[in-house]
Amino acid sequence: MSDKLKQVIDKQAAQQEEDGIDHSKDIVQLVGFIIGEEEYAVPILSIQEIIKPFTWTRVPQVPAYVKGVFNMRGSVIPLIDLRLKFGLREQKHDDNTRFIVMKNDEDIAGFIIDRLTMAIRIKKENIGPAPDTLIGDDTMIDGVGKQADRIITILKVNKLLERDF
Repeated sequence: MSDKLKQVIDKQAAQQEEDGIDHSKDIVQLVGFIIGEEEYAVPILSIQEIIKPFTWTRVPQVPAYVKGVFNMRGSVIPLIDLRLKFGLREQKHDDNTRFIVMKNDEDIAGFIIDRLTMAIRIKKENIGPAPDTLIGDDTMIDGVGKQADRIITILKVNKLLERDF
């Protein structure tokens, strides 16, 4: 487990202890990140690692958002730039850029994110459905979380990991 992911989990555990009451059945645990100007989140259990960027190998004849592949402990993993996948312009990596490795069943991929935000605990009642224009099996949006003064778009990990290349 990466140090950053351990920090996120530890922070979440501390937040739960502060509550003093076990609301785990009513709470969804997510990890938030920024792409462009928007905040997104995925379920914490779908994350295998969060790592600082390192070199990867380019692969020919793939969509522009597929930056290439990298080796993680003997496994070759595709690397996808979420900025490009979401239709934003490419941005040079900085100190906040991270690779977030997600897994769903046997599917695994690394995603380039602009920056990690925090572990998010949100009540199920504060999560609404995807906007009507996006409802269906093809959308990457699982729901919209409302928390104090912000809106968080919750993504479907299985759709992010779907191979369309």
